[in-house]
Amino acid sequence: MNKNSMYYLNHIASALMVVMISAKVPAGHFKILYFASAASYTSKDYDVLPAPLPIAELFRTLEERYAGMESKVLGSCLVTVNLVYVDMPENADESEFVIKDGDEVAIIPPVSSG
Repeated sequence: MNKNSMYYLNHIASALMVVMISAKVPAGHFKILYFASAASYTSKDYDVLPAPLPIAELFRTLEERYAGMESKVLGSCLVTVNLVYVDMPENADESEFVIKDGDEVAIIPPVSSG
C-alpha cells in the first residue's frame, strides 16, 4: 500500500471516530456512516435507520432512499459493521447476519492506490 492509500485510510478512520462519537442513535435504530462517493451521493455523513435489518436488505433499503445508489455507489463499496468488514450476500437467503439496535455500519468506497 502506498503513502496516498495509507493517508486515505487514516483519514477515513479519523472521520469515522468523529462521527461515531458525535451522533446519537435513538433506541431501536442503527447508524450508517457514508464516506467519499457515498457521502457525496447522499449529501450526508450518516443516516439513522430502524433496526433490526438483515444485512442482505441493506443495499435495497438504501436504494429505496437514494434512487440509483446501488449501481452508482454501493456496487463497488465495502461494508463494515462495528468496525468489522462484512461480506454482502447476493440475496436475502444467503445470510443470517442482522444489523442490530445500536450497531454502526459504514459504507466505504474503493481506495485508490494512485
